[in-house]
Amino acid sequence: MSQIAVGKPIPPFTAASTQGDISLESLQGHRAVLYFYPKDNTPGCTTEAQDFRDLYQQFVDAGCQVVGISRDSLKSHANFTDKQNLPFPLISDDAETLCQLFGVIKMKNMYGKQVRGIERSTFLIDENGVLLREWRGLRVPGHADAVLQAVQDKG
Repeated sequence: MSQIAVGKPIPPFTAASTQGDISLESLQGHRAVLYFYPKDNTPGCTTEAQDFRDLYQQFVDAGCQVVGISRDSLKSHANFTDKQNLPFPLISDDAETLCQLFGVIKMKNMYGKQVRGIERSTFLIDENGVLLREWRGLRVPGHADAVLQAVQDKG
């Protein structure tokens, strides 16, 4: 169950990323996009990362940080970052702490079997750590553009 809600502050957290520890405190002062994705180096997740990468400078220009999050290891994230030339950090949430906080773990069908996995979801947090918007169960095509539009529209 999610512990967050639009219009409410995000509880404090700290997590390891490809660019060092990231905490809610370290994100404050800027808006931040946290996007949860199922797995490094899979087709949809690669496309999503590339879309955020290609729009990254526009997010920065709008005063917003971008952070990707999955259950993959930091080593997997480092390889994915290098392979895709990602300028933003990827958080390794192998203990599912953030996944549980944001309520993104769902039962999904994969090849006819029920598996526990991350539901592709994105969250926009304001400068003070308050959740502005959330996108859950989303489709990749056009998503990064929609998030950028929300950032540029101030939420």
